[in-house]
Amino acid sequence: MTTTTGSTHAYHPADQGRIRHVLLQDDRGHLTLGRHRMLARCAASRLDRELAAGASPESSSRLAARAVQLTSMKVRRNLAASVRRILAAAGDPAAVTVITARPARLPLARARIRHLAGPLAVLAGYLAAPGPVPAQGVAIVSQLLADGAGPLYREASVDDLGDLIDKATRALTR
Repeated sequence: MTTTTGSTHAYHPADQGRIRHVLLQDDRGHLTLGRHRMLARCAASRLDRELAAGASPESSSRLAARAVQLTSMKVRRNLAASVRRILAAAGDPAAVTVITARPARLPLARARIRHLAGPLAVLAGYLAAPGPVPAQGVAIVSQLLADGAGPLYREASVDDLGDLIDKATRALTR
């Protein structure tokens, strides 16, 4: 299987909102696109787990389609905004000036979040920064935010929030 990613236009900063395309050539030489995007959305949680664990986006059409979705500026900005809302809701004064906090739907591990506010803010900055980033880092953040029993939401979580933030930051900056 061959994977080709790109946009239909030359890159310009003003083009950041354009849709990126993934063309996948299957074993019979056919190029596919749309079906894999929909399937990637339906299986997003599983695919995010695989990408976060280090699976290569090129290893399957669904992983490739999900990687393109995750690394889009729109998704990355939304994830960064979610991290900043969590910081604000946990009581980080620096984050409150950046974004108004919406009430949290899940209880937050406020003490843990406040303790790691600096690294979380840096992580949000890397997500929102222009330019390409590896899908693995974005997938780690996506999972961290979606795990209602994880270290962002439960003080009793066995996962170490600091380790997960470090892992995501390293993955985003390699």
